[in-house]
Amino acid sequence: MVNLVIDGKQISVKENTTIMEAAAQNGIHIPKLCYLKGINEIAACRVCVVELEGKDKLITSCNNVAEEGMVIHTNSPKVRRDRKTNVELILSQHNCQCVACSRSGNCSLQSVANDLNIIDIPYKMEIEKQPWNNNFPLIRDSSKCIKCMRCIQVCDKVQGLSVWDVEGTGSRTTVNVGGHKNILEADCSLCGQCITHCPVGALSERNDTEKVWEAIADPDKIVVAQVAPAVRAAWGEQIGLAPEDATIGKILDALKRMGVDYVFDTVFSADLTIMEEGHEFVQRFTSGELKERPMFTSCCPGWIRFIKTQYPHLVKYLSSAKSPQQMFGAAMKTYFAEKLGVSPEKIYTVSVMPCVAKKGESEMELFYGEYAGRDIDTVITTRELVRMIRSAHISPDTLVDIESDRPMQAGTGAGVIFGATGGVMEAALRSAYYIIKGENPPADAFTAVRSQGFNENDGVQEADFQINDITVRTAVVSGLGNTRALLDKIERGEVHYDFVEVMACPGGCVGGGGQPIHDGEELAFERGKNLYYLDDNYDIRFSHENPDILQMYEEYFEKPMSHKAHMLLHTEHDAKIVNYGKGF
Repeated sequence: MVNLVIDGKQISVKENTTIMEAAAQNGIHIPKLCYLKGINEIAACRVCVVELEGKDKLITSCNNVAEEGMVIHTNSPKVRRDRKTNVELILSQHNCQCVACSRSGNCSLQSVANDLNIIDIPYKMEIEKQPWNNNFPLIRDSSKCIKCMRCIQVCDKVQGLSVWDVEGTGSRTTVNVGGHKNILEADCSLCGQCITHCPVGALSERNDTEKVWEAIADPDKIVVAQVAPAVRAAWGEQIGLAPEDATIGKILDALKRMGVDYVFDTVFSADLTIMEEGHEFVQRFTSGELKERPMFTSCCPGWIRFIKTQYPHLVKYLSSAKSPQQMFGAAMKTYFAEKLGVSPEKIYTVSVMPCVAKKGESEMELFYGEYAGRDIDTVITTRELVRMIRSAHISPDTLVDIESDRPMQAGTGAGVIFGATGGVMEAALRSAYYIIKGENPPADAFTAVRSQGFNENDGVQEADFQINDITVRTAVVSGLGNTRALLDKIERGEVHYDFVEVMACPGGCVGGGGQPIHDGEELAFERGKNLYYLDDNYDIRFSHENPDILQMYEEYFEKPMSHKAHMLLHTEHDAKIVNYGKGF
């Protein structure tokens, strides 16, 4: 242990604890902008400076370790003057139109400036403005960038893509797409982790809320919305509802009050995905097709973009099943349109997703006999949903639980855990077991694929399962840096699996790039626990027992992997991704 004094308080902390951590452990807050533990500890912003007795110059608390006998002052006149000057200089290069920013009210720079009582900027304003393709699902506003380098470090150290980099020198130092490329030329997966780790509004998702409002106002459109499992685990954080009160039923109620005609839970199509993907896995596994390489899940569009740019030769091992989002859209514009007796063109499909990559996934053109165009017309993130609720002046405490519409109403515990890393694998194995043995396993037989903590075990869970005389070797990985490491091991022949689930975001969809932002906090695994709790309490926990799924097959798709199911619920993967044009 190390003994020191911070702001007159005698404290003891473990060796190698930073001054910032030592203060925080004892209820002393030191402001910061650039710091992310284990990811970005470069003291770029210098907002966390403190005064060390016996030393003339102030020191940064985020990357200096507490030492025996130190006497630290975190709020001395010298510290306050220096900290205020640093923030004023940052503000002089920052677009301060806070009222027109998606992060207004949830911005670290705004909070620090308010706490320092900065009401005027004494320096000349020099705002940088770089061109950007505003058609792209991820938007960067260079005028708001504070050069904290977080986006660079998250993309490099966590996701392993190095999309962002530093360019320029001195006061002209800035952040841009690396390699002198534009964003369309970069290998961006659209995971959105740079957005959720940006302390300001320099990075955001493309705002598509007006598209939804316009569709609602169009008398010729029937607006149909679906809500992803991971959204219910997080939306309440942004709107002041406790987890137990932030139910899916209240989201559906909010959408109906906005004017959406029909509302559904994507848990339904997660079950539909398992029916197709589970049967596909059993078919490919038993035929010997997976002897060389495993079948990879295809639910995560960030992962799909990653494999197409980084490992295109492995694309053929992806499941051909569409994601739950896309399956729902396909069913909306065929099966549901037929139920309503309207043409598919009248159906306008909206997805509420925890994900930025879903915006890109929805923009693929698809053609089939019953309809032409897109499965999904517009995708909004969890954050955009909350903005729409506020825009509609809906008070959260007036929301009530309502059921989703029929005929696609029922869901299962297997479908709800799709939002957590390992959930797709666990749900698929529950049904694969049934397909092979003709009986259900215990619902909790495959919990070994569940992850236990943020980036624990390098983000990989391995488990082998015995079904009759068959051994199924599985792996679950989240985070693209972890994914690259796992794929390289597979390529080198160091490991072999039959079935691999990949989620681009650490912790899965619950930690997606479209989820509410809590600066410096990683909440994916806490949110995931919420989904597993819901699974435990579902009346039905197997996708193949969903009565509305069984009815849909009986009335429309015939059976899993049928010709019609293949045409509507599956896709042929190629190395192409959506082209957004120049758009500058």
